[in-house]
Amino acid sequence: MTGPHSSFDELVAEGASVPTEGWDFSWFEGRATEARPSWGYARSMAGRLTGAATAVLDVQTGGGEVLDFALRAAGPDRAPLVAATEGWAPNVAEATRLLRPHGVPVVASADDAPLPFADGAFDLVVSRHPVEPHWDEIARVLAPGGAYFAQHVGPASVFELVEHFLGPLPEATRRHRDPERERADAEAAGLEVVELRAERLRMEFFDVGAVVHFLRKVVWMVPGFTVEAYLDRLRDLHERIRAEGPFVAHSSRHLFDARKP
Repeated sequence: MTGPHSSFDELVAEGASVPTEGWDFSWFEGRATEARPSWGYARSMAGRLTGAATAVLDVQTGGGEVLDFALRAAGPDRAPLVAATEGWAPNVAEATRLLRPHGVPVVASADDAPLPFADGAFDLVVSRHPVEPHWDEIARVLAPGGAYFAQHVGPASVFELVEHFLGPLPEATRRHRDPERERADAEAAGLEVVELRAERLRMEFFDVGAVVHFLRKVVWMVPGFTVEAYLDRLRDLHERIRAEGPFVAHSSRHLFDARKP
């Protein structure tokens, strides 16, 4: 592992070589930090898994890490039927490996495809950071009285970093994922929004290698990101961190708790 006095080339090379499968962010320890939302989504999900739900679907599970944590925390009182979907092939394999011991099938399904389940099949749908919430499909697979409980990425999330690479973005782009607009879309699909909470949370990047790995892992931040394409901006960021300290950005998160009448 590189140290605090590593060169630009060493840091970039390390960030470019770390595997990106799954949603395990433990590699960032000591390299970057992100404050967590006050509601503690994974633990809250565990509480829902031990509630009245008997059939649960985790949409866009990533590498299955959040669902794995929630199932372990829920213990034997968890819902008897749990399934998950994921659209990216490397994550399908990782989630299958992680969730198979829990008896959870992982269904390969493109993020923008209809959910491959019958109407009213689940009484709880969960999701952490879906690419886009497909409200009509969520409402369709929920049974009457069922719930959607999810943490979404909010508007202008980590845009301090994004705009370092892409320059100022249009206001319409900055307002994408607005929670009130999502509330309206959920209600248009026939859901009742019981709770909607939003927070902006401080992030710090301590070296440019962490930035490289982050942008390779969260691919929609700077679409088409490669070290070669953004070498000059990376070098500028490296010099800025060396001169001023950690690069500060802010993530945006909101919690949805909705019900199907």
